[in-house]
Amino acid sequence: MPTRPSILLSLLSLTLVANAAAQSQPAPAHPIVLHAARLLDVKSGRMLKPGEVLIQGEHIAEVGTSVNHPAGAEVIDLGDRTLLPGLIDAHIHLFLHSGAEDLQTVQESVPQRTITATLAARDDLMAGFTAERDMGTEGAGSADTAVRDAIDQGRIPGPRLRISGNAINILGGHEDAIGYNPEQRVLPNANYANNADELIAVMRQQFKEGADFIKIYETGADSVQNGKLTTPYQYTEPQLEAAVKEAARLGRRVAVHATGEPGTLFAAQAGVASIDHADQLSDETMRLMKQKQIFAVPTFTIFEYFAEHPATPQQGARQHQMLEIKINEFKKQIAAAVPMAVGSDVGPFPHGTQAREFVLMVKYGLSPLAVLQADLLNGAKLLGWDGQIGSLESGYFADLIAVPGDPLQDIGVLQNVGFVMKSGVVYKK
Repeated sequence: MPTRPSILLSLLSLTLVANAAAQSQPAPAHPIVLHAARLLDVKSGRMLKPGEVLIQGEHIAEVGTSVNHPAGAEVIDLGDRTLLPGLIDAHIHLFLHSGAEDLQTVQESVPQRTITATLAARDDLMAGFTAERDMGTEGAGSADTAVRDAIDQGRIPGPRLRISGNAINILGGHEDAIGYNPEQRVLPNANYANNADELIAVMRQQFKEGADFIKIYETGADSVQNGKLTTPYQYTEPQLEAAVKEAARLGRRVAVHATGEPGTLFAAQAGVASIDHADQLSDETMRLMKQKQIFAVPTFTIFEYFAEHPATPQQGARQHQMLEIKINEFKKQIAAAVPMAVGSDVGPFPHGTQAREFVLMVKYGLSPLAVLQADLLNGAKLLGWDGQIGSLESGYFADLIAVPGDPLQDIGVLQNVGFVMKSGVVYKK
């Protein structure tokens, strides 16, 4: 029987969802002019002072230091803030929350986890993330199709979503419920495919159920031996190439969880869209990624979180060791000009807090502008919305945020988003 405080908290959550959903309506018919002390032109890196944006319906009509103010326009003065495009998180898990990740699949029903996902989508949007890529429901199948579609239909608030359904894994692989009593037949957090033919069959089923792209586990489990990362690969290069070709047949792409060699090389050779985590990349892998414009998505925040919230002291020491390896390798990737996008792996840590990823990528070697360009410009390309989001330009969707201060001077201000607009609708002011 739920306690009274838990019931009150549930009612409060439902009220918050209802209030936010009420804002998930078509963009106002009247024009809107946003005014702020600064506006970031992310492509050039210039900061306009002041900055104004004219919005007509769902789209941006004009951008500059001063724009037209049509008759009947609503003017929103954001004061001493910086206007910039809505943020993009290229690696999220809406169906996960803080706690034992594997046990969520075992203990929580898919309907329960879908409610969790709707709340997570709202939290991410309110934190300024207006577009995201959900990298696997971790055992909830194609339930993310319903969440994406409900957002698109304006029934619930949330970011634009690219979804993958369940990820794909080999028998006994990275997400195969290792360590449980085999007689209990604990469900894996991914779909099985053990060869190229099975990969294609699973992919076709996932596309049928609404997936926008395919997520494949290519490496794991990871270990550190003599100070070096070791991780077995799960699929050969020809198997991954078959998956990439099958996705391309439908105009779709493949993303891989891949932490180290040789799995990362196989993924680059196959021509995947992104290599997520990318803890360790060989010189040849980095060369191929630069040549083919394959994005590395570092996901520092999840590594930091696991290092600071270990189940045991031994696990904490291992996670800190992994993080140090990752930091050193990241600096090599920057020097090699590996294309980057920004993804946090939010889910195992609280949704709405993932702007920490920007801070860490700057801390470990990128400039604030380079991180913003990786997030907004490369993120838009990776999610397949290039020319529609990621920049404040005429004709783009009116996805905007405002933050205090100047993010080019202090990237940490992205953790304090005070204004959120998506498709011309104000969600937070």
